[in-house]
Amino acid sequence: MSDEATPRLGLPYLAAAQAQKHVTVNEGLALLDALVQTAVESRTLAAQPPAPADGALYLLPASATGTDWAGHEDGTLLRFEAGAWAVVPVSVGQIGWIKDEGGLVVRTAAGWVDVGLTLRALQNLDRLGVGASADAGNPLTVRAAASLFDHAGAGVQLKLNKHTAADSASLLFQTGYSGRAEVGLTGDEHLHLRVTSDGSSFTDALLIRSDTARVGLGVSAPTSRLHIDGAARVKAFTVASLPSAAAEGAGAILYASDEAGGATLIFSDGTLWRRVADRAPVS
Repeated sequence: MSDEATPRLGLPYLAAAQAQKHVTVNEGLALLDALVQTAVESRTLAAQPPAPADGALYLLPASATGTDWAGHEDGTLLRFEAGAWAVVPVSVGQIGWIKDEGGLVVRTAAGWVDVGLTLRALQNLDRLGVGASADAGNPLTVRAAASLFDHAGAGVQLKLNKHTAADSASLLFQTGYSGRAEVGLTGDEHLHLRVTSDGSSFTDALLIRSDTARVGLGVSAPTSRLHIDGAARVKAFTVASLPSAAAEGAGAILYASDEAGGATLIFSDGTLWRRVADRAPVS
């Protein structure tokens, strides 16, 4: 520790039997005035201002110009008082408010940086609002045209974890804050796609069971790979407009509206389209 100044802020000590003690005290007060709740006018202004306010602070950018500013290192903190400029010594950890930017900076070993760039972790936050105010019901709230979750080396996952099987883990799509569609695990262990017209009464449009991978359309307990509650419709073609049976692949099903024997379901055997009723080639 120096016998002349404090070790961190460099505030001058009074010497024993010192004359004109007010000079030393006033020097220390001036440093405290600059370093306590530091408010900097600008860190980008390069030209020395001709008539700064008394007590004004500036962080000098690289290549600052002016009689008193030129020659100082980038990031030097200068204070104007009683018609003169003085360097204010700062230590690592000093925080300052940049008035013309409306943001905080902190002094690090590498220089002044935005406070946001120095934060390595934000833990156990009660709320976080991005472009909006978060509330107790929505402690994470984002109001934006788009949100991006990017990969960090390989793949990327968005995880929604629920506590028990009877709880829900889902994505809810709303209009005017009223639900219209929901997809996820809604009350059980199976994937549901549900829709609603009033935001409260939901109807399952599709269900995929997690235990069998069976798909139900309007069916809660599908008994086959695809189980439909109601009629199914395939596209109708004229015989002349049928796509290639080979290209569609064996097992493809269509509806021929003008087949010679009458409109009928047809299937591809991998080479030809055939009538479902009697396997005769479509004509």
